[in-house]
Amino acid sequence: MENRESNLLAIRPQLLNARVSENMSSDEQFQNRTIRPIVKFQGNLLLEVFRNYIKKRKNTFYEISLEKRLAYIENAIQKDMKFRNSLKGIIIGQFTVEEYLTYTQNSSSLNKRMMNIVKERLQDNVQLLESSLSVISE
Repeated sequence: MENRESNLLAIRPQLLNARVSENMSSDEQFQNRTIRPIVKFQGNLLLEVFRNYIKKRKNTFYEISLEKRLAYIENAIQKDMKFRNSLKGIIIGQFTVEEYLTYTQNSSSLNKRMMNIVKERLQDNVQLLESSLSVISE
């Protein structure tokens, strides 16, 4: 197990703007120390998972305005429990055992933080979702 732990930590990107300090709540520390680097590391996979989600829903995402696309992303993450659980698995699967044990102590609050970060990541990269359509249709 020791090998898995050190390997997981070694491949995570270092985020200079995700600071951790003593005056932060333990949830915020966990978010910045663990969740944010994992979401960044898994960013391309998360985009691809969302592209697949769009495809399974008949590509209607590509027919709506930018504002509605942002709402579509939020709605998918908040309301589609199967999709939401899949996203959580992509993140939780990158936890060390120690991080998982920390996560289980306050999973409800940390899930909210996790899904908000994933939502922001997808919304910030909505143009990449658009450009994938032109690649697929060529």
